[in-house]
Amino acid sequence: MPDLASFLDYLKYQRHYSNYTVLNYEKDITGYLEYLNRESLSYLDIEYSDLRLYLIYLKSDLQMKASSIDRHLSSLRSFYRYLCANGKIKSNPFILIHGLKKEKVLPRYFEYYELELLFKVPDLKTPLGQRNRLILEILYATGIRVGELVKIKWSDINEVNRQILITGKGNKERYVPYGDYAAKILELYKKDGYKILNSKESPYVFLNQHGEVLTTRGVSYILDEIIKKTSINKNISPHMIRHSFATHLLNAGCDILSVQELLGHESVSSTQIYTHLTVDYLKEIYHKSFPRSKDPHNQN
Repeated sequence: MPDLASFLDYLKYQRHYSNYTVLNYEKDITGYLEYLNRESLSYLDIEYSDLRLYLIYLKSDLQMKASSIDRHLSSLRSFYRYLCANGKIKSNPFILIHGLKKEKVLPRYFEYYELELLFKVPDLKTPLGQRNRLILEILYATGIRVGELVKIKWSDINEVNRQILITGKGNKERYVPYGDYAAKILELYKKDGYKILNSKESPYVFLNQHGEVLTTRGVSYILDEIIKKTSINKNISPHMIRHSFATHLLNAGCDILSVQELLGHESVSSTQIYTHLTVDYLKEIYHKSFPRSKDPHNQN
């Protein structure tokens, strides 16, 4: 369908969305168009009542979760916004459709002592061990996404100022700082392990054992193997280290706008979810530290 193909090209080449994101958009919109075809409806002539029935179809027939429906609607809302901007339709009918209420899932994160356990696993006497330790140090020191981590080239790193130029979503660039621990491992890896791994003269920092740039899936596998060697009873994901970075900064008193900038969030609303975690932390500290926070007659 020409309009869909044009929209997907727009996402890929003008908005610079990843292939994975574009495929998700394509999947959502294709499913919607197939539904319209079965109902003998035209995507260019949709009314509010038609969309309400479509919502019921997603929830009842496909039994989609609220989060999946919201993502689905977001794809369609963007598609119709594109159609409207290009004169295909007069107004976006999806503006009237609101997503379903869903429970807000707080991000999981590591306690600091758990991160220390992870840091101790990699063997710094081996090239892969040095690389793995550097992965952990950089992810925690900067809070960057794994997709951003694997794109780092040596030319992006300013070792004097201890800053890394990160290319984020939509090709937006930002500088993130790193500290002493990460700097020490970076220096070791650059002088030792990297020279052994870099059999193909790659400009990228994080390489696999064949000298090729490490993938996001490769990083996930590495972290899975690391956690198996600790006593931590959690299902690890690379994003948990990013969540830990944000949570620990806020707990230490860092302002939310600075954390937003470091994480590369477009809106502060994306960063605010971490404040729920820090409020619980503050409550815990308050009750432990303040003598008149509890009734002395009630020790339960």
